[in-house]
Amino acid sequence: MSLYPLLSQTDRQRVSDGITAPILSGCESAPLQLVLLLPQLGDFDSLEYVWWLQRSSEQLQAKGVAIRAVGIGDRGAGQQFCAYTGFPPDWLFVDPIADLHQQLDLYAGLSLKLPGLSVAQNAWLNLMLMCAGIGSPGTLAEVFRGYRGDRQAPQLIADEETIHAAPLPPLKGSFFQWAGGKGFQRPFELATLRLRNMGEVLSHWKTYVPDAAYLTQRGATFLFNNQGELLYEHRDRAILGFAEKMSNPLSFLSDLATEEEVVKPSNF
Repeated sequence: MSLYPLLSQTDRQRVSDGITAPILSGCESAPLQLVLLLPQLGDFDSLEYVWWLQRSSEQLQAKGVAIRAVGIGDRGAGQQFCAYTGFPPDWLFVDPIADLHQQLDLYAGLSLKLPGLSVAQNAWLNLMLMCAGIGSPGTLAEVFRGYRGDRQAPQLIADEETIHAAPLPPLKGSFFQWAGGKGFQRPFELATLRLRNMGEVLSHWKTYVPDAAYLTQRGATFLFNNQGELLYEHRDRAILGFAEKMSNPLSFLSDLATEEEVVKPSNF
């Protein structure tokens, strides 16, 4: 079965009402359908990816993009995730055992198994190794980018916005001007947002991660038109590798629009 029919026939529990329903229900006629397979809902990648979607919500709506996401966890994890990120619970479905991720043959992450360790303990070990870049290409470089800044990426925190990322004191966006200016991703700006996410997850760990067996499982991004044709896909191969271009994770939508303009027939 090809990808779109498989997804359209897949049912999962919807976070908003707890009903098991088709994950693409309600968006079949949208001009563009963005389908996200998120890792564990307490994963850095899941929280950061949805932050970018929320940041660009008006532009996505203007492009006619309907969004559906399937994350690893239970409904309680989904409710906490939506409460923290602002992601609409109608758009989020949960898969407690990552069954859909496995059906799509997404990268399960490092899978070393040491004798005497439980499944969850082995998952933790593999996660720590991946955070160190083992079996997770590009992770360390992306961590360092969060600290050193990136002039190719947009400014992430508005000057008047206040960020609460314990144990740091509350910081206004204008503070980061002292680290290099404004109008681009300043040094420590992304790292501060990631610290905030880490604090959220650690404060609600058992809620976000009801089963640690799937800590290393990675996700994917699929974009379809309303004919079910696949326009774009990205299959994650690393922690902090949820996008092809991490400096601007949604750039594929702009690139797609540019390509369509190039091939668009002329009226003259």
